[in-house]
Amino acid sequence: MELEAVLPTYFPDKPHLYQHFDLITGTSTGGIIALSVALGIPAAQIHKLYRENASTIFSRPWWPLRQIFQAKYKRTNLEKLVRQTYQANFNGQDPRLADVKTNVCIPIYDLMEGRPSILKNQYHPIFVRDYHIPAYIAAMATGAAPTFFNPYSATYADLNGNEQSFNHKIDGGVFSNNPTVIAIEEAQKAFGRSLSDLKILSIGTGHHKFADGCSRSCWGLGYWLRKKRIIDVFMQGQSQQVENLISLKHQGIGKLEGENFDYIRVNTALDKTCLVALDETNLIKLDKLSEKALQVFQHNNHHVIKEILE
Repeated sequence: MELEAVLPTYFPDKPHLYQHFDLITGTSTGGIIALSVALGIPAAQIHKLYRENASTIFSRPWWPLRQIFQAKYKRTNLEKLVRQTYQANFNGQDPRLADVKTNVCIPIYDLMEGRPSILKNQYHPIFVRDYHIPAYIAAMATGAAPTFFNPYSATYADLNGNEQSFNHKIDGGVFSNNPTVIAIEEAQKAFGRSLSDLKILSIGTGHHKFADGCSRSCWGLGYWLRKKRIIDVFMQGQSQQVENLISLKHQGIGKLEGENFDYIRVNTALDKTCLVALDETNLIKLDKLSEKALQVFQHNNHHVIKEILE
């Protein structure tokens, strides 16, 4: 949001975020944001949607024990909000992946096939599977975080008017919580770019370390399921390993090779003074998170503009 606000000052002919990137990727809420940016929706509008509707998206179930049998939340409100936002920016019509203004790749996991899947517009001639999918459907699929929302299923008419099924898709974060490596591989293979050509801006959503150095004797299901510790450690481990792999590609073992491409990772640590849950609805905490994001932007904006966008 803050970056897009200053773009007209530095780039009067390219005032929108999507105009500065050849490929945008994101997983889960990052996938919803990535699709929104690629559709040309202003970042400030996306921020407003999340902040003003958090309690609507994550409305409490009337039966607390429901989580034993069903996901914690129903996605009805989230789907309605995202679809309406996308339609409002496309003359009341549902934009498809074919309508993005820059290229996207969105990780999901396909429970029907039991495998990872990447939704893409047609930025390579053989990518003909996904581009007719409505963007809101792609957003709901990547946002279907296990335990929070049920797997996502829908039907839609493709560009030839044929009805297509899109069943049992879940959050791509189960295998790619940080999809930066996927974007690197796509840039090299689908766009034919060498590693040295790449300029990468990777934006996190805030992180706090899952660590437990306490002396424990009980490490069973009760420990791992409480506070969803097992999900935290899986997501954290995957994201950290991606950063390790990118560091290896970027500067080599021990960072001894020099920079092989331009890369900036923007993220912030969330300590005990600002613990924000994945389904946070407390506006005070959300505003604190926005404040921390602003501080991170102010620290990094010069480098992002000079090293990545120019």
